[in-house]
Amino acid sequence: MKINQSKIVDCTIRDGGLVNNWDFSVEFVQKLYAGLNEAGVDYMEIGYKNSPKLLKGAEDAGPWRFLDDDFLRKVIPQKGHTKLSALVDIGRVDENDILPRSESMLDLIRVACYIKDVDKALQLVQVFHDLGYETTINIMALSNVMENELIEAFEMIKESVVDVVYIVDSYGSLDYKDMQYLVEKFKTHLPNKRLGVHTHNNMQLAFSNTLVAVDHGVELLDASVYGMGRAAGNCPTELLVTHLKNTNYKLRPILGVLEELLIPLREKEEWGYIIPYMITGTLDEHPRSAMALRSSADKDKAVDFFDKMTTPEVNFDKK
Repeated sequence: MKINQSKIVDCTIRDGGLVNNWDFSVEFVQKLYAGLNEAGVDYMEIGYKNSPKLLKGAEDAGPWRFLDDDFLRKVIPQKGHTKLSALVDIGRVDENDILPRSESMLDLIRVACYIKDVDKALQLVQVFHDLGYETTINIMALSNVMENELIEAFEMIKESVVDVVYIVDSYGSLDYKDMQYLVEKFKTHLPNKRLGVHTHNNMQLAFSNTLVAVDHGVELLDASVYGMGRAAGNCPTELLVTHLKNTNYKLRPILGVLEELLIPLREKEEWGYIIPYMITGTLDEHPRSAMALRSSADKDKAVDFFDKMTTPEVNFDKK
């Protein structure tokens, strides 16, 4: 029986931090890591490795927004099977703040960028690669990228040292045909690279789109416990753990952290399939307008929100 090559990257702390401004206690993160490790999950993305001096509002965010290696050593004094990952954004990280992998708690550093910054992202990837890290490039908002831009990016990526290239459904607007099309395109143009997928659940398709990617040979699968992530959230880790065939994942430890940590948190913070996020997903729009609506007194006025989003003048004003 062929062993499944899939590897789960749990993003609960990193993407979930976009929901609560990374206000997770150390105990929360320790318990989550222990549960993921017991479940056999391959990576835990424990936050961002951005540099506080390069971002506004840094002092208000939790420590997972700007990971410090000394701090991480105290949080997870004993690493298990589950590797640690961090994400960086172009222009928000000082590469001098990154230790060599041999001195760091992190194993994987992922670089997120928009298509216009692929060249800058690959420069960062080279730095992290030379420091000994596993690397990925995550091209965001692929649903808004022109074909010719993607082909140009592929030419640069193909020659780079990056280990994994991510297909990212930033707006939760892709369906299974889109996913199939993109995976095949990435495979055709990047035959020398492994692929990853990051989905959002605006249209309740995060899990199924991830499975389509798996069926077409994508290896790294982003997910989060109870789907916790910005706006509509991500593919739920518990669904992948229980559904992927020929793996050694265990569901029970994930249910344990879900019950103890995520269900109580969901009573205080909002994420997941909610109608305004469905509307932005189906319109292939960034969820920021829906997030603003959900923070207002009109949070459930879906018809009015839809009308505003589909009125040409409003769309013109947003550009």
